[in-house]
Amino acid sequence: MKSVLLLQSILSILLFTIITYKSGKAIPTRDSIIVPTTQSDSLYRFAKANDEIRINGKIDGAEWADAEWRIMDQAWIGGSYDEDDFSGRYKVLWDEDRLYVLAEIKDDTLVDTHADGLVQYWDDDCLEVFIDADASGGNHQYNYNAFAYHIALDLKVTDIGIDSIPHYYQHIESVRSQDGNTSLWELAISLYDDNYVLDDKTTPIRLTEGHLMGFAIAYCDNDYSEEREHFIGSIPVDGEDKNRGWIDAGIFEKVILK
Repeated sequence: MKSVLLLQSILSILLFTIITYKSGKAIPTRDSIIVPTTQSDSLYRFAKANDEIRINGKIDGAEWADAEWRIMDQAWIGGSYDEDDFSGRYKVLWDEDRLYVLAEIKDDTLVDTHADGLVQYWDDDCLEVFIDADASGGNHQYNYNAFAYHIALDLKVTDIGIDSIPHYYQHIESVRSQDGNTSLWELAISLYDDNYVLDDKTTPIRLTEGHLMGFAIAYCDNDYSEEREHFIGSIPVDGEDKNRGWIDAGIFEKVILK
C-alpha cells in the first residue's frame, strides 16, 4: 500500500513538472517569490528608471520615455467638471533610492490663499500623492501606516502626524514649472514605512524589483472659493464618500515595481 502511495506521489510531481514546462512558466522556489504570479500579473507596474532623473520641472531627456502616461479623471469631490477647468495626467518611475512622479496639470485658475501651509492646505490648489510603502492598507489618519502628501504651489509638503496636527515633511524633492495654464510637477519621493519617526533621521526604505506598494495621486482644485470645488484622483473609489484617501489606505491602487 505504501509503495502505491509513493508511486502516485511521484507521478503527480512528474505530471505537474511536465505541465509547467509546457506552459513555459518557471517552477517557483521560496526564494524567488515576492508576490504570487497570479496577483502580480493583475497589478499595474511602475518601470525602473534607466537614466538618472533630474528634478528640474522639465522633460528634457530620455529618462521618462519608459513610463506611460496615466490619467487623473476621477471626481472624488465636486462631481463633473469641464476639461477647460482641469485635466491631469502623470507618470511614475523608480530606482533603489526613490519613487519619481511627473504630473502634467492643466488648471485655468491657480489659487493659494492660505499663506500658512499648515492651515486649510487642502483648500488651495495642490497636488496630493498617497503612498502606502508596504501595501498593508488600513487606517493612516493619525499614524504613519501610509502618507497623504499635499504638495502646495510653493512646494511645501504637508501631512498629518501621529499627534493629529499637520506637519511639514522633507520626504519630497520637487520642482514645478508653468507654461500658460499648464503646470509640470516633478517629484522625487523617499519612501518610509510605519517605523517612521517625525523629526528623527529615519532611514528611507530601499526599493527593489517586485516590491508591492499602495499608490494614488490627486489634485485639489480651487477657483477662488472658500473651499476647493473639486478633488480629482487617479483611481475610482467605491461608495458615496470618495474622499477617504487621507484616512484609509485600503482605497489605494496596489502597484508592483518591475
